[in-house]
Amino acid sequence: MKFFRPVLVAFLVLLPVSAFGEKAKTIEELASMFDSGSCKECHAEIYAQWENSHHARSLMGVLGGLFMTPLAMQGKTPFSPDDPAQATLDTFPCFKCHLPQAVLFADDAFAKDYAKALIAQDKTRISKLRITCITCHNTKAIIHKRSEGHPEAGVLYGSKEIAAHDDKVFKKVKKSSIMDHAIMCGQCHGQGPNLEFENPVQCATLYGSYQHNYLSKGGQKQCQECHMQKVDGLADHLFAPNWNDMEATKKLLQDSISLDIDTVGYDWLRQSKEHKPLVVVNTRINQSAGHRIPDG
Repeated sequence: MKFFRPVLVAFLVLLPVSAFGEKAKTIEELASMFDSGSCKECHAEIYAQWENSHHARSLMGVLGGLFMTPLAMQGKTPFSPDDPAQATLDTFPCFKCHLPQAVLFADDAFAKDYAKALIAQDKTRISKLRITCITCHNTKAIIHKRSEGHPEAGVLYGSKEIAAHDDKVFKKVKKSSIMDHAIMCGQCHGQGPNLEFENPVQCATLYGSYQHNYLSKGGQKQCQECHMQKVDGLADHLFAPNWNDMEATKKLLQDSISLDIDTVGYDWLRQSKEHKPLVVVNTRINQSAGHRIPDG
C-alpha cells in the first residue's frame, strides 16, 4: 500500500483536473489544465503554426488588445459587475467561443481572477489562456453528445483513429465525426445572435453565412479546405488569415475580392448649344470566399 500511494498521486497529477470534477479557480489553474506543451515534442511544425494563430491568443484580440476589458468595468456593458470582485462566468459571455473550456472547467472564482487581471491590463497572465490542442481535439470534438457521448478523459479526437498515442495523459486518439467538417468550426465561428444569454449578443456570423449564402448556391468546400490547406500532407494549423500579418492579409483579400468598374462618358445636351460632360460609373464587387467578408 505504501508503494501504491505515490504512484496514485503521480497519476492524478498527470490527468487534467477536469477529469475529476474539480474546476479551475485562477488563470494559472485553467491554463495548466489545458496546456498542450507536450504536443510540441512530436508535432513541432503544427505546434509552431498554432502558436502564431489567433487561437493561441484568443483573448488578446488583434494586435494584442484586451478586448474583453469593458466587461469587467462598471457600467460599460449590460454584463459588467459593479466591482471586479463580483464577476461571475455570466459576466463574460465571450468565453463561449474565445475560451470555451472556461464554461465547463472553471468556476466563478476564475471569473473574478480574470476580471481583476483585465482591470490591471495584465497581458502576461491573460496571454496564458488559449484555445489549445486539447480544446479542439477533446472538449469541442463531439457535438452530437446524445448519440455519440461526451468527450472521454485521456482521449484525443482527430480525423483518424490511433490505438496507441505516445502521450502521458492522452494515450489514444479516436476518430471524430466532425473534425474535417465545417460544423466543427461553426461551433464558435457562428450563426450570429446568441439568444441564450440573459442579454443576447450579436457576434460572428461566418457559419450562418457559409450555410445560407454558400452552400445554398452550390458551394461544396468545408472551412478546413481553405483555412487549413495541407502543407506537405499536414493541415496548416495557422488557420489563416493571421490578421496581425498585414502583408499576408492584404494578399489574401486581393486574391479573394475583385472590383470591376465600367465607365461611359457622354455629353448631355441640356439646351441648345449647351453641352454638359457627364460620366456614368458602374461598379461591381465580387468575392470568392465561402462567407461574407469581413466577419469573425
